[in-house]
Amino acid sequence: MELEGDIKTYEWGRCGSESVVAELAAINNKDFVIEPLTPYAELWMGDHESGPSVLKATGDHLGTILTKPLSFLFKVLSVKKALSIQVHPNKELAVRLHRRHPDIYKDDNHKPELAIAITDFTALCGFRPYEEIYAICQGLPPLKLLIGGDEQVETLQNADKEAAKKGLRKCFTKLMTSEQEAISACLDEISTNYVDVLKSHKLFDVFTTVQNDFPGDVGLLSLFFLNLLHLKPGDAIYLGANEIHAYLSGDCIEAMARSDNVIRAGLTPKFKDVSELTACLNYDGLPPSEKFFMPRRINEYIEVFAPPVDDFAIIKVRIPPQTRKYELALKPHSSILLTLHGKSLMRLSGHAEFELSRGTIIYIPPDNAPEIEFLSDVCGTEDLVVYITTFNCYRYKL
Repeated sequence: MELEGDIKTYEWGRCGSESVVAELAAINNKDFVIEPLTPYAELWMGDHESGPSVLKATGDHLGTILTKPLSFLFKVLSVKKALSIQVHPNKELAVRLHRRHPDIYKDDNHKPELAIAITDFTALCGFRPYEEIYAICQGLPPLKLLIGGDEQVETLQNADKEAAKKGLRKCFTKLMTSEQEAISACLDEISTNYVDVLKSHKLFDVFTTVQNDFPGDVGLLSLFFLNLLHLKPGDAIYLGANEIHAYLSGDCIEAMARSDNVIRAGLTPKFKDVSELTACLNYDGLPPSEKFFMPRRINEYIEVFAPPVDDFAIIKVRIPPQTRKYELALKPHSSILLTLHGKSLMRLSGHAEFELSRGTIIYIPPDNAPEIEFLSDVCGTEDLVVYITTFNCYRYKL
C-alpha cells in the first residue's frame, strides 16, 4: 500500500531543490527529476479526482481499491510567495456555490483545514482585535480615508462587540470593493510616507515582500486587518468555515475535508469572488494567540490534532531510536501515513511490513489500523517522526 503523491506546480511554490515538496517527491520516486526553475507547491496524498495518489506497486489510482471515498485530503505545501486572501465555505454555502457556479466551485463540500508547520511558516489568519485595527488605521491616514474616514473607523472602538463587528464588516467590505485607482494611490502613499508606521507594527518586511510580488493588489492592504502569525515547526492553525486566511511563506503539512472549494478576493490572478467572501466572513476580532491550534498529548510519543469536524484528524508520532517497539491502535478507518524523519520498520495487522524513511507514504486500510507496530533501529540517531491523517474517530493502545 505504498503511495506516490500527486505534485502540483502552482506558481507560488518554492522552486527546484529548495522545495520540500520536490525533495519528498524525489526521495519517494527515484525517476523523479527536480527541475531547478519549476515551482513545486503541493504534494497531494489521497483519492481526490484533481490529484489522486497512485499505488507504487501497480500504478493504479488509490481510489480503485477503496470501498468508499476518503473523507479527507492530506498535503505537503512549500510556499515561496503569498497564496490568495481566501476563505472556505461551510456546507450550506458550498452547495449553493456549486449549484450556481460549478465551473468555479467544483464540489458541494465544505473545506475546513488544519496546517502544521514543518519549517518556519508565516500566515495571515483571522481579523486582528478591533482596537488594534483602529490604531493601525489612525497611523495610516490614506488607509483610513479609503475605508470611510473617521466616522467609519470610529465604529471599531465601540464597547459593544457586536457593533464593532458590524463596523469591521463595513470597513473591510469598503476596502475590498474600492476602485483600483484609489487602492493604488493608497498603497503608493503608504510605501512612500509611512515606512516608520509599518516598522512600528512589524509589517515593513512582509509589506515590502508582498508588494513586490503583487504590486497594486488590494490584498496587500489586508495586512492591516489580519493577524500575522509566525509559526515554528510543530505549531498548528485550524481554519474552519468562513475564517479568512492566506499562507505567506514556509513549509507545512495540511489536512482538510475532501474538497477543493476556495473563495478568493486578493493576491491572486485567479477569479475573485469579493461579494461572496465579504458576505460570509467571520468578523470576530481576536488576538493571534487564539489562532494557534493546540494538540492533545496522549503519551510521550503521541500528539493528536483533532479539529471540531468529523472529516479528519492528524496524529503525530515521534519515537526515539532507543525505543525498540511501539504499538499504535486506530479505529478501523482508512488512514494515510507520511514519514518526515528517521527510519523504522512498520508492521500492520495481517503481517504486512514496510520500511519507513523520509518521504515514505503509506495507505493504511481499515482492517490493518487496529494493530500498528513501529520497530526502531537502535543504531539510529534520529527520532522517527510520522504524521497520520485519518477520520476523526480514534483510540490508542497505550
